[in-house]
Amino acid sequence: MLVLFLCLFLLLLFLFKFITAYGDFTLMSKKQPKLEKIEDKVVWITGASRGIGEILAKQLASLGAKLIISARDEAELNRVKSQLKGKHAPDKVKILKLDLTSGEDALREAVDLAECFFPESGIDYMIHNAAFERPKTSVLDVTEDGLKATFDVNVIGTITLTRLLTPFMLKRGKGHFVVMSSAAGKTPAPGQAVYSASKFALNGYFHSLRSELCQKGIQVTVVCPGPIETKNNAGSRVPSEKRVSAEKCAELTIIAATHGLKEAWISYQPVLAVMYLVQYMPTIGYWLMDKVGKNRVEAAEQKGSTYSLSLLLGKNKAA
Repeated sequence: MLVLFLCLFLLLLFLFKFITAYGDFTLMSKKQPKLEKIEDKVVWITGASRGIGEILAKQLASLGAKLIISARDEAELNRVKSQLKGKHAPDKVKILKLDLTSGEDALREAVDLAECFFPESGIDYMIHNAAFERPKTSVLDVTEDGLKATFDVNVIGTITLTRLLTPFMLKRGKGHFVVMSSAAGKTPAPGQAVYSASKFALNGYFHSLRSELCQKGIQVTVVCPGPIETKNNAGSRVPSEKRVSAEKCAELTIIAATHGLKEAWISYQPVLAVMYLVQYMPTIGYWLMDKVGKNRVEAAEQKGSTYSLSLLLGKNKAA
């Protein structure tokens, strides 16, 4: 039976190699963003000082969006702003320093200020991109401080900001939350248990929010990327790991949002195939992750690839 499961997985992996390059079936069927859904719209991006957030800001500015960019580092936000080009950039781009761990009162002030930046329209899109992630480690090595630090940013701060902004959107009868979750929010992620738990929490909250409020004009797009190549991790990643570029991830995120997709998966193989297995054939998917789990943690400790099929065989390729 286990051999059959493995054969089915390899067949799925083989088919995906020729069917799709970057994302799930629905996402890849959408070729271009809908420009009318983004031009002159107000987009607020958290975590915009680096990585995917920075690239999202650049691409959205080029498409004619009005931007509010947030992060803790104001100097880096100014750097990003100076590099933006577009109909409303860089001069009309608003910088809003933001710390998601600062508490409800501070986040309420941030929401009030963000709404005042473009009073004629308010916030059209809220892109929740800020996230906290620690290096991969065993579940037994997770500390209480690490647990709190991850959930304070990824869950509590993000949900609080959403809860405070949503009433403004409801008054206008429209608003769209774009949530940068993770493949780790759809499948087990050995070595990333707390990060995975925080992303599962986000998925549950935002899909529930949409179900409650979609008839009142609130949309939600949950984006679940696998391993992504950014300037921040380019020097530390394992050479054998194949990652989707931050530019392609941002492009597909904008496509997913403007087409109103409820969820989008972005990754190369084998992560994408594993996500499909866990979603549609959970017995096989969870069996596969159980086979990989211990080896993946060991690979992370040895600075080897944590996304390789060789983990099935217990082979940890060191960097």
